[in-house]
Amino acid sequence: MSLSIALSSQPVDTISQGDSAYARIRRDILSCRLMPGALMTEPGLMEAYGIGKSSCRIALTRLAHEGFIQSLPRKGYQVAPVTVKDVEEVFTLRVQLEPLAARLAVGRVDIERLRVLETACRVRHPVPLPDQIDVFMDANKAFHLEIARAAGNERLLRTLSGLMDEMTRLVALGFNVQGTKPEIKHDHNAMIAAFEDGDGKRAELIARRHIETFQAMTLEKVYASLSEAGASLPLLAARLAR
Repeated sequence: MSLSIALSSQPVDTISQGDSAYARIRRDILSCRLMPGALMTEPGLMEAYGIGKSSCRIALTRLAHEGFIQSLPRKGYQVAPVTVKDVEEVFTLRVQLEPLAARLAVGRVDIERLRVLETACRVRHPVPLPDQIDVFMDANKAFHLEIARAAGNERLLRTLSGLMDEMTRLVALGFNVQGTKPEIKHDHNAMIAAFEDGDGKRAELIARRHIETFQAMTLEKVYASLSEAGASLPLLAARLAR
């Protein structure tokens, strides 16, 4: 059964609750509160998120359709694993597309808006590290998508938006598990300066350097996280496997 047919057979209220459940579970997957490889069951999800069976199944259907979870017959569900290959594939696309977006955005991007978003990337909130990384990744995504939006290519914007969502999970896995937060201030400011000067070639080069540097940082952290034997999972994940 297709996703659209499955959803169309549900009452509107159930779909709305299912959308909410989907958004909450998806957020926990992206932030690695639900770690890659974590096992989940419908009863565990219903208890943890305070949702009914129909809403839970709508959420699981969407998450499986998008590749965030995998169904395990007679066992439940597993959060899709993350591999070093995933990191390499995401960055291979970013390093091709974002320099292009930066060049196209010269003379069109809202520089003051970029300054606000860059500042938001550096704000240190008095909250646990996972929440700090959530805030950072939201602001970082907004910064990069502001540039992509200014490029004026909707397909480019949609593609980069999806890649940034995947980046959120990679960064959470690498930096959160290793207990550190990414630092990108200098590259963002250099990019803003290039936009101010109207220098498309420089903006393109800085964007490429920024992504290559961040790839090395992220790959190192993700590799360390994947290599740690017996790394502890968040308490939430333990509850979901019941």
